[in-house]
Amino acid sequence: MTIKTPSGAALLRPEDLPRYDRGGGASTTPLVGKNVGSASFITGYTSFEPGMEIPFHSHNCEESVVLVEGDAILDIDGLEYRLKPLDTTFIPPNVPHRFRNMSKTNPMKILWIYARLDATRTLVASGETRPVSAEHQTPSP
Repeated sequence: MTIKTPSGAALLRPEDLPRYDRGGGASTTPLVGKNVGSASFITGYTSFEPGMEIPFHSHNCEESVVLVEGDAILDIDGLEYRLKPLDTTFIPPNVPHRFRNMSKTNPMKILWIYARLDATRTLVASGETRPVSAEHQTPSP
């Protein structure tokens, strides 16, 4: 559910918003974007099933990620960084990175923020580039 205020502000309740399956044990809930009037950035949550990791990728803009829950590793610059809840990252454009859920039993959740409405994700292994919004096509059951 999204509540719009008279000034154009918005209150979003993630439990009432659509969640999209990204495959491989990841699902995304888009939050702020064009849908609520943002002209410059997008945000959302991505949930990771136990033991799940996303492939190395980069973006065409700055990104910030906050670990909301769980036990994670950020792989970047050939290094591993252990993250605890509320640890926050800043990743410049075009820097390959990935997040891994270190728990084999508990989910992990991140809040992501991209500095452009037209943010893209480029997979390192294949070179494939897609809009981040393309992941928001088919809601999860």
